[in-house]
Amino acid sequence: VLSASTPGLSSTRQLNGTCVSSVDMELFLHYSLIPSLFIILVLSFLQRREHRKQRDDTSHLLGNRFGIIIPLDFVGTFSNRWSYGIAFGATANKVMFLFSEGYQPLHIPQWAQAFVLLIGGMEVGLSHFPFFACLSSEFRLVSSILGFSYSLIWFAVTILYIIQCPHGQFLGKYETVMFYWPSLLCLAFLLGRFLHMFVKSLRVHLGWELQMEEKPFLEVHQAEHVKRLLRKAPLQETKKSWFQTRVYDWDPCFQFPSRMIGTTVLAFICLYLFIVIEFCMFMYVRDELDVFEGELENYIASMNQTGTLTPVILQVKELMNVSKGVWLVTILPASLTCVSYLFHILACYRKHMKRLWAGNKHFLPLKFHHPSSSKSVVAIARYSGWQIAYILWGYLIIHVVQSLCGLMIMYSLVLPVVHNQGLEMLQGLGIGTLTISIVLGLMTLQVWIATSFFLQPKMSTADKQKPLALNNRKAFHNFNYFLFFYNVLLGLGACLSRLLISCILGTWLIARIDRTIMQNGYEGADMGFSAWIGMLYVDHYHTNPVLVSFCNILITGHRERRLQQAIKYWCLNQSAGPRVSARSRTRWLLLQTLVNNPKLVMLRKSRPGHSSREFTQILLMGSES
Repeated sequence: VLSASTPGLSSTRQLNGTCVSSVDMELFLHYSLIPSLFIILVLSFLQRREHRKQRDDTSHLLGNRFGIIIPLDFVGTFSNRWSYGIAFGATANKVMFLFSEGYQPLHIPQWAQAFVLLIGGMEVGLSHFPFFACLSSEFRLVSSILGFSYSLIWFAVTILYIIQCPHGQFLGKYETVMFYWPSLLCLAFLLGRFLHMFVKSLRVHLGWELQMEEKPFLEVHQAEHVKRLLRKAPLQETKKSWFQTRVYDWDPCFQFPSRMIGTTVLAFICLYLFIVIEFCMFMYVRDELDVFEGELENYIASMNQTGTLTPVILQVKELMNVSKGVWLVTILPASLTCVSYLFHILACYRKHMKRLWAGNKHFLPLKFHHPSSSKSVVAIARYSGWQIAYILWGYLIIHVVQSLCGLMIMYSLVLPVVHNQGLEMLQGLGIGTLTISIVLGLMTLQVWIATSFFLQPKMSTADKQKPLALNNRKAFHNFNYFLFFYNVLLGLGACLSRLLISCILGTWLIARIDRTIMQNGYEGADMGFSAWIGMLYVDHYHTNPVLVSFCNILITGHRERRLQQAIKYWCLNQSAGPRVSARSRTRWLLLQTLVNNPKLVMLRKSRPGHSSREFTQILLMGSES
């Protein structure tokens, strides 16, 4: 039946079933470690170690070469963010390969599966390490050549694999293209990026352009944030567009780190690949169900539709057809839900970081106000991987829940109309709606009676509600007694509604790693939320603009002092202006701070025998003198 109805599709699958490519992507992953290690060694040889300890062994022969190279700074990198994000996107196919647990190089027992996945993850990371290392290397000319060559190898091999077997066994034509075009796009971007780096570094090497300054310790947006805090009068707010008011408002004093951009890009591509894989599985299951449905039709035809199982078979066929349609339709809302979660998580990251910068921790559960330092360090390593896994599993769970809701709507509203049972459906719907309305009305009536008869009047006309003071106590006790037995039955429905709402919200928010689905007091059991909080604290402690600005002032002052000490006749430079003692300078800065912030006078420590006001007056008199 299937081959007769879809001959083109079956011939395509037979063709792809016999297609054998000369390129094995899994085998190429293993062999790619050779050029990857070569690039790592070259960059490590160029990287000089800042602190070298002299020892008696042969390690002194290396000099200060072979320094440690890093792929990227996961905490404080704000430049070149999209290049790192695209480099993460190039690893999407291999990440999905690991996610499906397809990495099985050896036959091992089940208990050692975690070690194999760990080895697989390290191999994937090592094979893609040159992308990140060449982007972040200080030796732009050499790293651009190495990065371009390595990206070209991956691009050429992927193109060759797609050309040899472009079709697949599930989606038919161009199935392989649908799987690999995101990685190809990312690799093409990296080729252009490394080519741009090569041209720019070559112009610098030839003296046609000036050498770029080294990476600043204080980023521009961090300095602007501190300036905004120190500004007395707030800036006049410009008129915001509809998108800024309703969806997202840009902040020029805030930038997402490279880790967040890379995680979001990789999550988008992995979500797309996961949806494609799920659709392939749906096509396979649908074909199997079509074969099974054909066998059921043959059975009904052989029994002349008079068999005892005919009604059951018809219901099973209807269930299969409805399930296939509902599952296909709910792909779009489930995917849009997860895509909106990715954008919303970025918005929540900015909101939470700004609250932590302001010293506000009230949005966090009480037990997370002082998290463990070691767990926070581990959390920032876990966050990116866990965020992607939460999005993928969250999509699948949300898809299942939406499909179940679609089945309920079909069987309660649509199918009765199709089977000419619309009046019965409307009658049952009306009775159910009336029952729920009466229950809710009685609950509202209890609140109205309590407000009108059992509470004392307002103490002031400005009060929003009556005080919590009982009135008409005898009537109140009779009211409680007679409603006691009814509320027992009402509590059963409230309990079931609580369970239903918890299940719906829990499954709907399962992909939100920034929000816990645990009840108050059990947030520590949510490992994803704990990783989110630990990551926030690490970023807060290491990228706080005020702290970074303060450290930048210290570093700049230290460099200036060392520069002055290096000048042989620095006293000649100081003779142009009057000498100022350190004590007078400190008092002057303290005076300026107290004048700009009068409330700090009451908070200052006072000398023994003097109040804070008297000490401030002494300070002012001393500065004037």
